[in-house]
Amino acid sequence: MNATTTSQSGNFRAGLVRTIAHWLEGDRAELPDEGRLAPFDGATGWLNSEPLTPQGLRGRVVLVDFWTYTCVNWLRTLPYVQAWASKYEAAGLSIVGVHTPEFGFEGDLDNVVTHTRKLGVEYPVAVDSDYRVWGAFANRYWPAVYIADTEGRLRFHHFGEGEYPRTEMVIQQLLLDAGARDIDLDLVSVEPRGLEVAADWQSLRSPETYLGYAQSSGFASEGAANDQPYEYTESTTLRHNYWDRLNSWDLRGNWTVARHAAASNSSGAQIAFNFHARDLNLVMGPRIRGDAIRFRITLDGHPIGDARGTDVDAEGRGTVRDQNAYQLIRQPGRITDRRFEIEFLEAGAEVYCFTFG
Repeated sequence: MNATTTSQSGNFRAGLVRTIAHWLEGDRAELPDEGRLAPFDGATGWLNSEPLTPQGLRGRVVLVDFWTYTCVNWLRTLPYVQAWASKYEAAGLSIVGVHTPEFGFEGDLDNVVTHTRKLGVEYPVAVDSDYRVWGAFANRYWPAVYIADTEGRLRFHHFGEGEYPRTEMVIQQLLLDAGARDIDLDLVSVEPRGLEVAADWQSLRSPETYLGYAQSSGFASEGAANDQPYEYTESTTLRHNYWDRLNSWDLRGNWTVARHAAASNSSGAQIAFNFHARDLNLVMGPRIRGDAIRFRITLDGHPIGDARGTDVDAEGRGTVRDQNAYQLIRQPGRITDRRFEIEFLEAGAEVYCFTFG
């Protein structure tokens, strides 16, 4: 992760003129009072900090960031949050991450610690494995940002990706209202990499797709058996009708489809997905901690070459070593309907959901 800030003029007055110009165009509205900053009492633990409270944070602008480490939508926001933490901490900004798990493995403290370090998250994190902080905020989304002023009143929130300039300008406004001086009012510039790179929204036609039957959509295999091993066969219509079966997928080989995931029971188990997007990512991991499950992927039945993501080589080979989001495809050039296939060379993979960008 590389998040940097830039100043084109280095001059406070020039930066102030540019920022006020944005506000005069309609961005600088009176910020609403959305109630008090909710407590963090329900956290099951804390990383990078002793437990924090709204009372203890009085006098500082507070940005609360709800996240979970395999969420690609949150990963795309991370460079901005890290840049804001670096740029505005000394001026009076405190960022509090709240890690609330989507999948069961994200509630494992060892996993949260490992990925917090790997992602370079250095600001305080409330570990919210029981969803109690989530409930205190009445939150419903990953990612979600809430910003409170120095009096502990919520003044802004945003759900999902984007709105980075607006969010940063709210931070600046609340810091200035609190008396902060010598703030560089140019907006941060970031250098996202891998999963952090924003989606190509113009070409994106495939939605997040879960493989567990509780939220599954687009499943095209003929026959199914939930919560027990089943031998799946290829869907012939899925292979030959990309345009008609876009965003459909099937299983081949022996799988157990549970509420939360699909688990491979034999070597050679496969998944195929007809998609339309620049990027294809897959949340997956070994069923048994410490196992390494090799896999290989193809596009339209051919080696992926320069369409490879960060977690595979040019031949489409990779290894699942932990429960995480893996970037498998990042296509250059024109985006069209494609057929993705993955084969697991050993049994024991758990596959949770496809995401696209």
